Amino acid sequence: MDMDRTVRIIGAPMDYGANRRGVDMGPSAIRYADLADRLAEANAEPVDDGDLAMPRAEERDPDAAQPTDGNAKFLREVEDVCRRVSDRVAATIADGEFPLVLGGDHSVAIGSLAGSARETDLGAIWFDAHADINTPETSPSGNVHGMPLAAALGHGSFGETEWAPAPRLQASSIAYVGLRSIDDRERELLRESELTVFTMSDIDQRGVSSVVEDALAVATDGTDGVHVSLDLDWLDPKTAPGVGTPVRGGVTYREAHAALETLSKRDRADDVLRSMDVVEVNPILDEGNETATLAAELTASAFGKRIF
Repeated sequence: MDMDRTVRIIGAPMDYGANRRGVDMGPSAIRYADLADRLAEANAEPVDDGDLAMPRAEERDPDAAQPTDGNAKFLREVEDVCRRVSDRVAATIADGEFPLVLGGDHSVAIGSLAGSARETDLGAIWFDAHADINTPETSPSGNVHGMPLAAALGHGSFGETEWAPAPRLQASSIAYVGLRSIDDRERELLRESELTVFTMSDIDQRGVSSVVEDALAVATDGTDGVHVSLDLDWLDPKTAPGVGTPVRGGVTYREAHAALETLSKRDRADDVLRSMDVVEVNPILDEGNETATLAAELTASAFGKRIF
């Protein structure tokens, strides 16, 4: 990426989709960790768009807009935010800039994907401990941050909406990297789908760079660009303690950087990255802003920052 590539930072401090408060402070914490300076060091030009305004969860009724079947808390609020994220992402791309969405919980990715796939056949790489493919009908919790890929693909009752599905995103162009916590019903859904799954066992056996190269092959096959979704609970909680749904056995600090550096290397060669979101940093649960700092560092690695 050259310095003439502008990265527009879009804050989406949403915590409607999570089950623990505090993730709404994630965008501020990542900015405080010198995100803009780190992007500049990676030869990207950061422009901060500020945060989307949204009411506090305490002011809203989580059950006010439940689907006919199933459970999806704060669905009306999630829809409102994701519509605005989608519009902001699409407008940023139309202006020739790169949208970087800072969450907030992972449900913001519904908007990121919808906006990025509005005019382009899109692939996606999902760095996450969780599959995020529950629907309102299958979710054990009703928390929408466990549903963004189901929403983007129009599964379950999301298929009856016009705001959730990403218009030009296909399951065959999505690759998970580092899954290690999958609900029983999600496991069935994954086996029935065309999504590509690389678990932590794949990383253990083959190394993270090789796995990410294969994920890129999936996400770039027949598409015009790739969305990267980075959930900080992808990392081991000893490395990234400030997340709401930690799962032991995640990637290490260096594995995470190697993964994002592999993305950057491919992007420098073929200009494949189109959009990105960084989600689930919860400063209340963090230790010395360690997780937010890691989020800023990893984002810079995706944009080309190297040790040497």
